[in-house]
Amino acid sequence: MKNLREFKHKIKFLLTDIDDTLTDEGRLGPEAYEALWELSKNNIQVIPVTGRPAGWCEMIARVWPVAGVVGENGGFYFRYANKKMIRHFVFDQKTQQENRKKLELIEKEVLAQVPGTALASDQFCRLMDLAIDFCEDVPALPKTEVQKIVSIFQKHGAQAKVSSIHVNGWFGQYDKLTQSLNFLAKEFNITAEEAKIACAFSGDSPNDEPMWKYFPHSFAVANVKNFIDDIQHKPNYVSINTGGLGFAEIAQSILKA
Repeated sequence: MKNLREFKHKIKFLLTDIDDTLTDEGRLGPEAYEALWELSKNNIQVIPVTGRPAGWCEMIARVWPVAGVVGENGGFYFRYANKKMIRHFVFDQKTQQENRKKLELIEKEVLAQVPGTALASDQFCRLMDLAIDFCEDVPALPKTEVQKIVSIFQKHGAQAKVSSIHVNGWFGQYDKLTQSLNFLAKEFNITAEEAKIACAFSGDSPNDEPMWKYFPHSFAVANVKNFIDDIQHKPNYVSINTGGLGFAEIAQSILKA
């Protein structure tokens, strides 16, 4: 992994995780928020790519200085343009409802078999996935318990990804990368190959690995080191600082380039 000062490429889009990449202990600080505005003012389109729910993404797409947002680990994207909210979902409402019933069974099993877990507090505004909290609003669980959560999802045929705070699980063959490329193609007419040149990605945890693997211009904030042994495809550049301050570093490197 390289120092940020070595980054010399011009990009048009920055895709970025939110939790513990833009935030510090759950809060969006002034440095990271100012960095979003600076990128936008300099014609670099920012696209948050997050495990957070539809309810959050509606606000982010409408209020933040971003081109759109990919939410629930790729279950949809929202884009607010010309006073119109564009919403694209992987599945129609009927399929979403069928999957929700299956996820409710997994929820009961996880909460019964893995003491100390809880539903994520934002579960009530999710449409596509189930989020199990293992350290956001509950005392942090050891990796062995987190892996038990993952195993229960997988036993039911669901996908499961570990973020810095939640295990997110869903039914369907999609992830952050597939929906990000779909967003770029549909909204900006950028092919998957063109995206490798025009885009960069910043993240912090194992569920960002497909993005680091795909994009040559890949970044992480310093707290990625907490997960480095669990990540096969590592980011190319790492900030000195963690969280929002680290993201501000990344933004400055992109702007200087």
